[in-house]
Amino acid sequence: MATETEDAHDDGHHLPAVEDWPRGFGEASWWPFVTAVGGAGIYVGAALFLMGNAGIVPSIAGPAAFVGSVGLFLVGLYGWLYHAFVVHFWERGADEHSASKLRWGMVAFLGTEIATFSAGFVYFFFIRSGAGWADVSPPHLLGSLIIANTSILLLSSVTLHFAHDAIREGKRGRFLGLLALTLLLGIVFIGGQAYEYYEFIVHENFTLTTGIFGSAFYGLTGLHGLHVSMGAVLLAIVFARALMGQYSAERHVSVTTVSMYWHFVDAVWVLLVVVLYVGAEVGGAVA
Repeated sequence: MATETEDAHDDGHHLPAVEDWPRGFGEASWWPFVTAVGGAGIYVGAALFLMGNAGIVPSIAGPAAFVGSVGLFLVGLYGWLYHAFVVHFWERGADEHSASKLRWGMVAFLGTEIATFSAGFVYFFFIRSGAGWADVSPPHLLGSLIIANTSILLLSSVTLHFAHDAIREGKRGRFLGLLALTLLLGIVFIGGQAYEYYEFIVHENFTLTTGIFGSAFYGLTGLHGLHVSMGAVLLAIVFARALMGQYSAERHVSVTTVSMYWHFVDAVWVLLVVVLYVGAEVGGAVA
């Protein structure tokens, strides 16, 4: 609980970091910094992976840095969002103006995400037209695993849609059940993608350094996998808040914004399947 001295010096600001970690820093929060360090470490891990293949650093350095950085990123994201939206939830009213700002904030964020993935697709089509595209043939990508995994992710969008409908109708039990199922399906999808990577790398010898198709494939699907992992963290936070009774037919803006994000990553995955998996299966590695 913030002290009277802290309240007297907050200058009218109401940032959630007053009770945030580490204590003693007033309104300064370290969670965005932790998240940024984790995000930067992902790129460091990718660089170390390439250096490991060249024998410059131990081969385990890249994967270890990557996994650790993803974990740090997700922990930082959880702490950031928890202190931003959960800690002071009961102190805020159901202000429709504030809810509208959050929805438009998510729309703006998704705009930047569209730009990010668009750049990735432009890169893919650019290198596909280059001379080096014929250097490697991809393995058989469009198998039963990717079909099952895609079906799971699409099903999660359906369950989340009906979960959102349920809370708007005040059906809390149905909302909790469908939300839990959505989170479970998301986790299964992430596990399925990790298993797919294992199959490609270990059994097919198809890695990030397997020609320009390998770099494009793992770059785009890995970026999407990171976004799904972020979405799973968001769903977990929403589910935890739902168990605390923080949603009702009148107060569910976080469910709306997280739903927008989750439907977006699902749509991006469909595009990735068509472009990468179906494209490689139909046209092969040669343009």
